[in-house]
Amino acid sequence: MRERARAGETGRSAARGRRRLTATEVDLEVVEQRALLVGTGVGAHSVEEAHESLAELARLTDTAGALPVETVLQRRERPDPATYVGAGKVEELRELAGGLDLDVVVFDDELTPAQQRNLEKALGVDVVDRVALILDIFAQHARSQEGMVQVELAQYRYLMPRLRGRGLELSQQAGGIGARRGPGETKLEVDRRRIQQRITKLERDLQRLGKTRETQRKARRRRSLPAIALVGYTNAGKSTLLNRMTEADVLIEDRLFSTLDPTTKRLHLPGGETVLCSDTVGFVRRLPHQLVEAFRSTLEEVAEADLLVHLVDATAADALGQIAAVRSVLGEIGAGEIPELVALNKCDEADPEAVGEVLATSGGLAVSARTGEGIEKLVETIGSRLRALAAVIELVVPYERGDVLAALHRDGEVLVEVHAATGTRVRARLDAADVGRFSEFVAGAEERV
Repeated sequence: MRERARAGETGRSAARGRRRLTATEVDLEVVEQRALLVGTGVGAHSVEEAHESLAELARLTDTAGALPVETVLQRRERPDPATYVGAGKVEELRELAGGLDLDVVVFDDELTPAQQRNLEKALGVDVVDRVALILDIFAQHARSQEGMVQVELAQYRYLMPRLRGRGLELSQQAGGIGARRGPGETKLEVDRRRIQQRITKLERDLQRLGKTRETQRKARRRRSLPAIALVGYTNAGKSTLLNRMTEADVLIEDRLFSTLDPTTKRLHLPGGETVLCSDTVGFVRRLPHQLVEAFRSTLEEVAEADLLVHLVDATAADALGQIAAVRSVLGEIGAGEIPELVALNKCDEADPEAVGEVLATSGGLAVSARTGEGIEKLVETIGSRLRALAAVIELVVPYERGDVLAALHRDGEVLVEVHAATGTRVRARLDAADVGRFSEFVAGAEERV
């Protein structure tokens, strides 16, 4: 849905009296698509929730590069099987599309292939659903090789069931030889086979890239560094927070899904410990299943973290709803049981009463990644939460093994240290990955500190 050249427009645009551009003008002038947004509130618990979903759709449309011109909300208990909104509403939308000179109609739900075809035929303009819109945004923002492969795979999985009926180009091709040739393959069958071949190749590429990412994770685990992941709704401020805490220079944009490729930086805690902090892709309500599947290897960064810092936008109209949406996706990727620390961001811009309500419900801390307010307390809390997750073990270290005692101080938190006749008796908090390294020095029941 990003800008398109006028010279490439169809006869529909020509009928509106637009002048065909010369070859030199094509590179200079582009047209921003005008979009009508349509929602039905199917699945919404209230009218306010339905309106908030449409407002989010408007932000998604703007991020994709189109101009939201008008919104229409039709309250329905269940979608119409043929057109999603019913014949009467389709006629109303057709008149509205003509009167507003629209290029595309965007639906705030996932349409079936049949519904999309019927709507495009009736409305005479392109019809896009929420899934295709989010896929388009991801395609625009993917920068790394893995990100581009993941997005392309998700797009092909979305396209596959929508091939049938996509115009005359899907007519049957002749096959065989001689005067009595058989019917051969239809163009539809050829397209499906080619897309399936491409999907298979992308899946192999993604598997190879996933192995590389797993090797990187294993190398980090060997360094025995705890890992935290910044998770949250899209545009909650995760990249800004990562930059604030680690002095990184991750790209920051006031756009949805500006971060697709995870970035990992070292974070130094007040107690002297070093942890790995990862910025991850933002979530959204009804995140397309195709994207969750394609980005599964990337989302494993979240699933393997020791602690999740769940960043919430304090200025959001439905912050609690966004928290629920994020936790739903976390459960889907196997990260629902990982300890979570909620941080309510943008508290300097939000209504204090709203901030207090969300904190009372979800717990956590109020911070501002932009101004630095509350960040010091957040980092301290991250350290204490990670230490609380570590195992407390008791050891007896011989006096001649000063290297072991130094390693305990370096890699863990020594809680108690007592000098005895047999050696130094220590009670220390260690990460689970480090416990095995000191197993030969673990004290017996009679030697507990």
